[in-house]
Amino acid sequence: MIPSFNFTQIPHIIFGPGRLNDLYEFILKFGKNLLFVIGENSLKRSGKWGQIESDLDQKSLQYSLINISGEPSPLLIDNSVKEFRNKNIDLVISIGGGSVIDTGKAISAMIPKKDTIKNYLEGVGDKIHDGKKIPFIAIPTTSGTGSEATKNAVISEVGPNGFKKSLRHDNLIPNVAIIDPELMISCPQSITAACGMDAFTQLLEAYVSPKGNPITESLAFSGLKFMSKNLLRASSTDSTDIKVRTSMAYGSLISGITLANAGLGIVHGLASSIGGYFDIPHGIVCGTLLAEATKMNIKRLNYNKLIGGKALRKYANVGALIAGKNIADEENINDYCSILTNTLDNWIDQLELDRLGKYNINLEDVDKIISKTGIKNNPVSLKKEDIRDIVINRL
Repeated sequence: MIPSFNFTQIPHIIFGPGRLNDLYEFILKFGKNLLFVIGENSLKRSGKWGQIESDLDQKSLQYSLINISGEPSPLLIDNSVKEFRNKNIDLVISIGGGSVIDTGKAISAMIPKKDTIKNYLEGVGDKIHDGKKIPFIAIPTTSGTGSEATKNAVISEVGPNGFKKSLRHDNLIPNVAIIDPELMISCPQSITAACGMDAFTQLLEAYVSPKGNPITESLAFSGLKFMSKNLLRASSTDSTDIKVRTSMAYGSLISGITLANAGLGIVHGLASSIGGYFDIPHGIVCGTLLAEATKMNIKRLNYNKLIGGKALRKYANVGALIAGKNIADEENINDYCSILTNTLDNWIDQLELDRLGKYNINLEDVDKIISKTGIKNNPVSLKKEDIRDIVINRL
């Protein structure tokens, strides 16, 4: 029997190589005073920003520009909003990785407000955002967070009392998402690897989430199919292959849609707490922890197959997918689960993903991390000892 479920709205999606050119059609629907948010280097190095500037000048469009590096902080958002709040911005456009898109999303949401973004962050402030915003277009240049399809912007403040929390409202989903894989060809292989592992983590966690539904399960599985076949290729020999990049872009987009509806699990629970305390790329945290977290989930699901049988079979289905089958045979569930975890271990090695210790995370930090970690929509309940093992095994 199909259970009852909700499915949140998605942006107007424009997908495919060369579709960046559709941007100007949408700009004219919103206005002529634009605010662009882009990364500090990558878009300019690729030559795409110069092309965009030329097009904007030819069309007599007025625009301002914010360059950012790293993940967005409350201070960055507050300062940007203060600068542009009274400049009658008609449209905010982010072109970049997940942090760039989250920055633009947060700026568009906070320009109509009169106070700090901290007041609206989940678990930090005491206000709830009402969804009023400046129209927003998201254009990703990496295949990672899927932020072009989500209703939240992740904001980080790193330090002893740091946090990594979301500004969230259904209306904060981008008005338009333009996914052009040509923008991703110049993405360095190391960033492609980390972002790709983040997207794969999101797809896998959404697929096995107890909050999932038939739509998220079908979408997540299709995303896993494309990501599993192309992640290593995009991060090495075939990084300039447009078909490979298109597959990665699709997987990343679907990861955003499914996480917004099914939620995420323990890996992202840990990424939230670790990212608040330490200056470490989000994709590295997710990628380096995924195999250990998946092993632990499978171990705990095997202890109670009556409760965890459905999730266990889903893990096996992903293993079967990797092995070239559509779904797992009932009698070989554990074998297919092993194929999945062994593959994840191999990917981490081949992609040379850093261990947590490289970012000055030590054994004495583990309890502090665990105290701030929630299991989110994990398919099985985990004890503190389980979470500790996951982290320690990747120090």
